[in-house]
Amino acid sequence: MTSRRNPSNRQPGRPADGTAEGAPQTPAQAPKVEFEETTPYDAYVRSSTLATLQRTMTDEPGEYMFLVLSQIMELYFNLIAFEWRTAQRALRDDDLSEALIALRRSNDHFRGLNASWGSFKWMTPTDFNAFRDALGEASGFQSFLYRHMEFLLGFKDPALMRPHKHVAGNHYAELVAAFEAPSLYDDALAYLSRQGYAVPQKVLDAEITRTHEWDAGVEDVWVKVYEDTGHGEPLRQLAESLTDIAEEFSTWRYWHLIAVRRAMGAKGGTGGSAGLTWLEKSLQRQAFPELWSARTRI
Repeated sequence: MTSRRNPSNRQPGRPADGTAEGAPQTPAQAPKVEFEETTPYDAYVRSSTLATLQRTMTDEPGEYMFLVLSQIMELYFNLIAFEWRTAQRALRDDDLSEALIALRRSNDHFRGLNASWGSFKWMTPTDFNAFRDALGEASGFQSFLYRHMEFLLGFKDPALMRPHKHVAGNHYAELVAAFEAPSLYDDALAYLSRQGYAVPQKVLDAEITRTHEWDAGVEDVWVKVYEDTGHGEPLRQLAESLTDIAEEFSTWRYWHLIAVRRAMGAKGGTGGSAGLTWLEKSLQRQAFPELWSARTRI
């Protein structure tokens, strides 16, 4: 309630900013607004470059949205793959704490990635048809950054590298390296083996360029991890973080399927794929299958 004697409700002897009367006033420092070249922010983030990358083929507003969101997803793919490679290095060094930090960050990134699908709800078949022909043979199926992420998850098919042979820069070589290197799951199982868990030797020695298939012995290991640990214990957190990743990846595939179904129904994909049928089939493949089957036994 405002005092009648002190209408401003300010204590006697104090100015409005709360400092004592007579105290030296520090002038507010204005931000720097003059630079000889581009701003330091632009030099670091390269926003001026990012703003030039939206080169649409038509004047349809739906295409601009489609292109920007596709580019955002590509950046997220790259970021998530970076976190998984960081986690792999930590696991190889037996540094589970650092690995868990990277895995948790990747799950936060994945939630941001999956939120991008929300904007595609605006894309009706009429909107998509207005610019679809201008895409030619371009298709999300051809994303080398998405393929890199799949390889890190252990989904490996050598035929899926062929479309990327002529991508500029070192990206094809990096994709090949990811294909020929252990997956995130391979490194997690190798870590568990070094901690004394009975990961089957045939799994540890398996050809790393093949997609991991469900194994009863690996399921036994995850059951034992859950039996040995409680909430908050690092190995339990490893199991849960990997499960989160598998769930978010399936969520991404599901929303991709829904976006395609909503925008184009069962038409064939622009890149020659079966479109909806291909996505429905890929949705059935589960990352880290033993972490899911183990839950039936726990």
